[in-house]
Amino acid sequence: MMRDSVSMRLAAGAVHVYTACGSVLALLIVLAAVDGEPVRALWLGLIALIVDGTDGMLARRLRVKERLPWFDGARLDDIVDYLTYAFAPMLLLWTGHYLPSGALGTGLAAVPLLASCYQFCRTDAKTDDHFFLGFPSYWNVVAFYAIVLRLNATVLGGLLLLLSVLVFVPIRYLYPSRTRVLRGVNLLLTTVWLACYAVILGQMPHPHPVVVAVSLAYVLYYVSVSLWLTVRARVSRRSSDPAARRRPRNPSRGGTAPQVASASPAGTAASASTDD
Repeated sequence: MMRDSVSMRLAAGAVHVYTACGSVLALLIVLAAVDGEPVRALWLGLIALIVDGTDGMLARRLRVKERLPWFDGARLDDIVDYLTYAFAPMLLLWTGHYLPSGALGTGLAAVPLLASCYQFCRTDAKTDDHFFLGFPSYWNVVAFYAIVLRLNATVLGGLLLLLSVLVFVPIRYLYPSRTRVLRGVNLLLTTVWLACYAVILGQMPHPHPVVVAVSLAYVLYYVSVSLWLTVRARVSRRSSDPAARRRPRNPSRGGTAPQVASASPAGTAASASTDD
């Protein structure tokens, strides 16, 4: 029994090591960027995506939080995600001259980093029903398409600013591996997207347009479903709130004048009790 407990704790610790490997991948992405090898950096980014998409499932399966309660896996995950989803991709875009030159390009690279600092420190960045609140710092995906599609520096700069603003807008974005709504479909399509990512990299610098289009179709699906679920949640919240269904009645112009409460203490008390 004790031996099984020790082995399971070691397995739980191995999951944390698996997550921590993302920090090494971030370093390798940076080195590839400095070496002027963006495709190698994107391959490493794909591995980081797979690690991030599977470590949580492993942690839940092995009940890591119960077996190692003293170790904060969520904090480790946030640190690694910031490095692989925000810092390394921005450095890749900056060193590869995909952004405007000079101070403007440096400033544009800094804005997403600052926005992501805010998001990663929000306690409600991940909702209780497993959505991301605000644009979930997918700067690695932005970097991928900027390189594959060879986006104009001005267009890319505008996109970075727009998405940085969306970090602060409370849109509920899909958490593909955890959002319950359409979970099976989300997992399947995410897997297809990852496969397209790999095929595109294998075909660089001239990926097949059909493969690129299929990958972009997933992005469109992701954004559309996220917006739909955000609107649906707000409508549902309003319809379930009795106060939201109440509408103040405006007296008709030709009707009876509204009754004025008495100025006496009794009248004031009656008015106050009605307001409460």
